[in-house]
Amino acid sequence: MILGGGKIGSVIARLLSATPDYQVTLGDANALALQKFERASGIPTRHLDCTDVADLRRCLRSHFAVISALPYHLTASVGHVAAELGVHYFDLTEDVASTRSIKALAETASSVLMPQCGLAPGFISIVAHDLAKGFDSLDAVELRVGALPQFPSNALKYNLTWSTEGLINEYCRPCEALVNGELTEVPPLEQLEHFSLDGVEYEAFNTSGGLGTLCETLAGKVNSLNYRSIRYPGHRDLMKLLLEDLKLADRQHLLKELFEHALPATQQDVIVVFATVKGWKLGRYLQESYANKIYAREYAGQWLSGIQLTTASGVCAVVDMVANGQLPDKGFVRQEQVSLQDFLDNRFGRNFMNTRSGSTPDQHSEVA
Repeated sequence: MILGGGKIGSVIARLLSATPDYQVTLGDANALALQKFERASGIPTRHLDCTDVADLRRCLRSHFAVISALPYHLTASVGHVAAELGVHYFDLTEDVASTRSIKALAETASSVLMPQCGLAPGFISIVAHDLAKGFDSLDAVELRVGALPQFPSNALKYNLTWSTEGLINEYCRPCEALVNGELTEVPPLEQLEHFSLDGVEYEAFNTSGGLGTLCETLAGKVNSLNYRSIRYPGHRDLMKLLLEDLKLADRQHLLKELFEHALPATQQDVIVVFATVKGWKLGRYLQESYANKIYAREYAGQWLSGIQLTTASGVCAVVDMVANGQLPDKGFVRQEQVSLQDFLDNRFGRNFMNTRSGSTPDQHSEVA
């Protein structure tokens, strides 16, 4: 069962149902959207209100797994029902409070509880842990991810590519980090930095949720750990104007309305993934980095944005790995428990290696 038929949930349903191994149902509160999706895809749908716990319980009872592609404030209740029924649970949330709520259920759960299965958190944590395990001791782990328009055309240099609510949430909530080895919270939109990758200038700044559970996993093992979102230069300053000077952080529904009225969505985006680990190997202080760009492209006859392809493929891959016995079969599962090589060998995880650019794309792979 996939809950949430929006930009990401509908793609998850298509990816899983395209294999012979999964019988998929897409659930949503929007009956008209479900009818259109079922006619176009042939995938069964279920109309339900996820705030109705009794209906949700009836819906999930007979399923192997549920994937929540719902807004972040609805995910925790789905996780609680899944744990109660012994149904494997996966979500895409970047919301720290929701993840903590899910984790609290783990000790008595008979099924897998695996939140934060998308891109960041998600894939970036898998990459970071793979880099980090090659060091004898760690100094710093720096994670940078951005979902950016290929052709920015407004002052924010940004287009809507995923959940508007999720975007605003990560710009407003405190951000976890390890500083001098200690778990702390740092303010969003701060610690601005600039860098260049493949001749393109970017900026990066604190946003909430991207580290997933890495702070807990690496506590006591690394001096510095942080996550920052990548944008084109100038974006951060305009967001501070909107959120702080105009106080729209206190009126997030209004900001969501403004964004969805004025910022067009785009299917022509690029995902930038950049992770750097510094530490010691055999007595030498060394740095290792992973850099990759994943572009929007055609997949199974359908054009998918980069954020759709990576986020949907990320959760499909870990569902597949649980089904295949490559991950634990119950309890709380962290992204960093996933082997990067096993992930990239997976039929869905391989989408992170196939990178294409433009409206008539050529293959473009960059891994350092």
